[in-house]
Amino acid sequence: MSALPVLDWAGWPTPFVFFTGKGGVGKTTVAGAVAVALADAGKRVLVVSTDPASNLDELFLTEVGPEPVPVPGVPGLEATNLDPDAAAAAYRERVLAPYRGKVSEQELGEIEEQLAGECTVEVAAFDRFTQLIVNPGLVGRYDHVLFDTAPTGHTLRLMNLPSAWSQYIQTTPAGASCLGPRSGLESQRSQYQAAVEQLGDPDRTTLVLVSRPEPGALREAARAGGELAALGVGNQRLVVNGVLLHPLTGDPIAEALAARQAQALASMPEALRALPASGVPLVAWDLAGPSALRALAGGGTAAPVREAAAGAVPPAPLPGLAGLIDDLADGGPSTVLVMGKGGVGKTTVAAAIAVGLAVRGHEVHLSTTDPAGRPADLLPEDGTGRLTVSRIDPAAELARYTAERLRRAANLDPQRRALLEEDLRSPCTEELAVFRAFSGLLIGSRDRFTVVDTAPSGHTLRLLDLAGSYEQQLTSGAGQGAGNIVTPLARLRDPDRTRVLIVTLPEHTPVSEAAVLQQDLRRAGIEPYGWVVNAALTGSGTGDPVLRSRAALEGPQLHRVRVELAKRAWLVPWHGESLIGQDRLAALTAA
Repeated sequence: MSALPVLDWAGWPTPFVFFTGKGGVGKTTVAGAVAVALADAGKRVLVVSTDPASNLDELFLTEVGPEPVPVPGVPGLEATNLDPDAAAAAYRERVLAPYRGKVSEQELGEIEEQLAGECTVEVAAFDRFTQLIVNPGLVGRYDHVLFDTAPTGHTLRLMNLPSAWSQYIQTTPAGASCLGPRSGLESQRSQYQAAVEQLGDPDRTTLVLVSRPEPGALREAARAGGELAALGVGNQRLVVNGVLLHPLTGDPIAEALAARQAQALASMPEALRALPASGVPLVAWDLAGPSALRALAGGGTAAPVREAAAGAVPPAPLPGLAGLIDDLADGGPSTVLVMGKGGVGKTTVAAAIAVGLAVRGHEVHLSTTDPAGRPADLLPEDGTGRLTVSRIDPAAELARYTAERLRRAANLDPQRRALLEEDLRSPCTEELAVFRAFSGLLIGSRDRFTVVDTAPSGHTLRLLDLAGSYEQQLTSGAGQGAGNIVTPLARLRDPDRTRVLIVTLPEHTPVSEAAVLQQDLRRAGIEPYGWVVNAALTGSGTGDPVLRSRAALEGPQLHRVRVELAKRAWLVPWHGESLIGQDRLAALTAA
């Protein structure tokens, strides 16, 4: 971490500090350690989580609810979980109530599904934490309020759009994906405006971009920082979490990990280089409880109260990818969807599966819908002659879809056009646009395996299913033959045609996010075939003391995947060498 100064844990001049970053980068841990350091320095501190996968309870070893509670062992520190799912449920009802009995059940269902996505959770969370920002009586109780998860640029843009949401939904119920959530906010518009002003005041708010020393996480930090800076949230700093400080000399895993981290930091996006930056070390213990957090804030060298390996339950062994490839091959040609949150290694896993099937003599097509996915980079050559590769560009598909929608809406008045344009910038719209291109891949899986890196979310599939738009386009004019048409949604729900694999890392947050994804898919009528736990230090053979302790921490998560969450599961160990080229990818799936 020589290129990064150590984080000054108690050096925060603003009353509000927001922590943002990709899932699994350690936002909650960093926020919690900052909170403990500030409280130990004599400050009155409130730490707030609006993260659906919040683990403040585990972090502070105490029950944390919707009202602030004292953290045992840390005088001056309180914590609260603003449950975004509960907030979103109440929020949905607020929006839906005016339509009950006034629109058809189908239209009501379509509006309700529009309110089931991440945008609603974002807006509902914003609704809750703005109350903390603008409530003088509550804020006056604390010197610092720390937020685990900051609002996205999309949410802040929604706050500034015209107030015509209800009419937009009523006239375009099947065409709006993210405006529905915004429609319930009008009564508190002045409160949101005050909150947005606080976010843009550098004397009041600091935005902390939390990242791992990994290219994907650093790119996401730069993207989020740039988007929020463009909206006026300019007081930003970078915190890089999980830096391996002293790799064991001669240990190939430790030295390779340290080298990769150094390369990621050396090539970080230019936008991040201009920010004040600091580092947090990768430590050998379970970061739970005030003592462990104090040890982290002390530089990662103090002995914690709870050691990671103490009482650790050895995980039951999981089979490797060879078993997965054999199972897929036995089932015959199908579509294999490799899904998961960003940064878990979907592209590598998808490429390894494709190579494994090709090496076993099958015709395979590998594609991706991931903006950061470049499967061709992993496969500079194909020695089998049975593997083809393509890429669906989400930006290009979104541009094409947006142009079509705006062309059809050429006669809209300026206010309604502004609403439509923002809706078309939402994550939901990009998923719908990509689905159109993605559906073409499904047709090709009749006589070959089609492996797709990243697939549409359950929310997108339910939107299409409720509105019926895609099926209607396919079956309109088909007459008596309509019953013979197999739609993309029907194909995705057919376990003989489609195998959905969920990829995760053996860490708390990625596993929790994967569990949410599985629930979402099941709501859409899609049952995952199994889980792949990627980049596990368990089984890597490392002798580095820090990494061996980190491997011990993976045990409970591996047990959780195998026993509680997945019908089937496979393990991919962390590899020191770069997994580029058919030979190295094939080695992952060799028996």
